[in-house]
Amino acid sequence: MAGLQADTAIVAGIAEAEKDHYDLKKGDDVSSTDEKSPFDVPDGVEYPTDEEIATLRRVSDTIPWTAYLIAIVEMAERFSFYGCSVVFTNFMQQPLPEGSSTGSAGPDVVPGALGLGQNTAFGLSTFYQFWCYVTPLFGAYLADTRLGRFKAVCVGVAVALVGHIVLIVAAVPGVIDKKAAIAPFILGMIIMGAGTGLFKANISPLIAEQYGKTKLYISTTPQGERVIVDPSYTISRVYMYFYMFINIGALVGQLTMAYTELYVGFYLAFTLPTIVFLICPLVLWIGNKRYVKSAPQGSVLITAIRILRKAAADKWSPNPIVTYRNFRRDDFWEAAKPSNQVGELPKWMTFDDQWVDEVGRGFKACAVFTWFPLYWLTYNQLNNNLTSQAAVMTRHGVPNDVLSNLNPISLIIFIPLADKIIYPALARWGIRFTALKKITLGFFFGAAAMVWAAVTQHYIYQTNPCGKFVATCDEVSSLNVWIQSGSYVLVGISEICASITGLEYAFTKAPKNMRSLVMSVFLFTSALASALGQAFVPLSGDPLLVWNYTIVAIIAVIAGLLCWIAVFKLDQREDELNNLPEGHLHAHE
Repeated sequence: MAGLQADTAIVAGIAEAEKDHYDLKKGDDVSSTDEKSPFDVPDGVEYPTDEEIATLRRVSDTIPWTAYLIAIVEMAERFSFYGCSVVFTNFMQQPLPEGSSTGSAGPDVVPGALGLGQNTAFGLSTFYQFWCYVTPLFGAYLADTRLGRFKAVCVGVAVALVGHIVLIVAAVPGVIDKKAAIAPFILGMIIMGAGTGLFKANISPLIAEQYGKTKLYISTTPQGERVIVDPSYTISRVYMYFYMFINIGALVGQLTMAYTELYVGFYLAFTLPTIVFLICPLVLWIGNKRYVKSAPQGSVLITAIRILRKAAADKWSPNPIVTYRNFRRDDFWEAAKPSNQVGELPKWMTFDDQWVDEVGRGFKACAVFTWFPLYWLTYNQLNNNLTSQAAVMTRHGVPNDVLSNLNPISLIIFIPLADKIIYPALARWGIRFTALKKITLGFFFGAAAMVWAAVTQHYIYQTNPCGKFVATCDEVSSLNVWIQSGSYVLVGISEICASITGLEYAFTKAPKNMRSLVMSVFLFTSALASALGQAFVPLSGDPLLVWNYTIVAIIAVIAGLLCWIAVFKLDQREDELNNLPEGHLHAHE
């Protein structure tokens, strides 16, 4: 748990690599023993004035230890997920080595099983990514209407476990060498993806819900400095380290399973992640009585859509420019507020004005997420095309799917650096590196990664004896496989800016009873990217791979620029949106 301390609140204002811890004075204790609302800031705590909001330094609060337990659950799940998926490309693309009954034939032969080729393997990988991020929409609905987030996570774990077992069946000797092995393999992918959807839609909001404060308040450091404790900073740090735990699991899973498939075979590469996955139900059981859980409150999707329809009713115009401007007006949601209705309220209008504001904030977050599919196009190159690229380079015994581990390694290194040095330094220099600024920068780092990949691919074609048809060549390029490193590191940095911040933005901008729904919308953007990725299947083979990476880079740059233009005004309202009064869905019942 690098960088996290359970007993001391860590100041988010560290510069020049120095730690600056703070402890709340007795009069500033914001813990509460009220079982109904254990996180409310009690009466008597000082709230900042507008002048203090503009001038005082902001710091993070303590991260609850129950959040660490949930991070461990996620780490084990990501070990199993990435430990399996890292070998999917070889399992699908490469043929079973001659004389092998496990898919392994030693360090000098690329492991394989189904022999479907690069285009088909890329298509199936893209489908799997699409499926894993479509199912969270159902997972969010189930959590909101039937189970609650915690129980939905538990059900997701059970379903995914069945999928793991089916994958093992597809890889055991006696099955793997039959053409019929493709059936249990695809079935395992589908079941595992369904479990992942139930899990992912709810684990992310569940970890942030362990910290429940929502309002800015004043505290004083032991040095006498008055600071603002900013819950959004705390949530940001929760998700940064949550993401680091994800990548620790991904790193260990990918690294160990890449060598397992190379030296032992696919049956063990699918079995070991299943064993690690069993940590999930164990840790969920250990913390069962200690987690902060939200009960199901019924689906609010229909109500939210009715609010949107009511607000938009008088905003349409035959002129699309006028319509666009009307939809971006600051008073867009006023027409849907109960206080602005004439006569008796409709039966469905049970909420108060504040909840309308929260719903509007949630829709604004979803509007930001519409740009993310174009970002994910860069990330989705990691576990298919870049893995295939490594297979045609000089590897010196290194498995071609080991290089992908540079991505989680870069995240494990750069997340603490961002938290301890970069972000605090920017804060001390008076630079508000807001969520939307981070997201925009993430697009440009993703584009840089694709430029690196395109240049590498160009020189692979230049140095391979078979020219631009390297996938079917008996010889490989003389370029060392570690040249790929830049692509993985740059994508890792882009994730810190875009992906982690997207999780934070989804949680902080959604009403409490819509958090799973808004989080699932964010995850769904990855599914849309996988669908868009199908358009790149014709480019995902020789001799067009340079064009593949170049086009993705251009798209990411243009998307980043347009995204910032679209959200610039929204970025200026960050504090206002984070500190809206809490609304109530059933205020008028």
